[in-house]
Amino acid sequence: MGNPMAKFHTLANPQIPGVKDVEPKELFAKRSEVVIIDVRRPDEFTGELGHVAGSELMVLDTLPQRLGELPKDKTVVFVCRSGNRSAQAAGFALEHGFSDVYNMRGGMLLWNELGLEVAGRNEF
Repeated sequence: MGNPMAKFHTLANPQIPGVKDVEPKELFAKRSEVVIIDVRRPDEFTGELGHVAGSELMVLDTLPQRLGELPKDKTVVFVCRSGNRSAQAAGFALEHGFSDVYNMRGGMLLWNELGLEVAGRNEF
């Protein structure tokens, strides 16, 4: 099937050299074909911004210990609140032998701003 992100228009991340950003709408369209890792805290994952349906929570601080759980043969997209922590996670993965990793630009703030579907949001 090839790389599902190959058809994406990626941008270089301004903070982390080598990391490529993916637009939320493009990730939404391909979300069932990639592994989505949310690197926020558990309270953020289920907080007001919710999370991308199907994403897995892997707090950024635990990434060094848990990186081996991620598949190297699949596309991995990291997500956080604004795109900063997820860019760090993508950079860390690249440094440790992953090649098909991306950061979602703008994080869940932009995802929500665009009105894309969220899961796990606590309604108050």
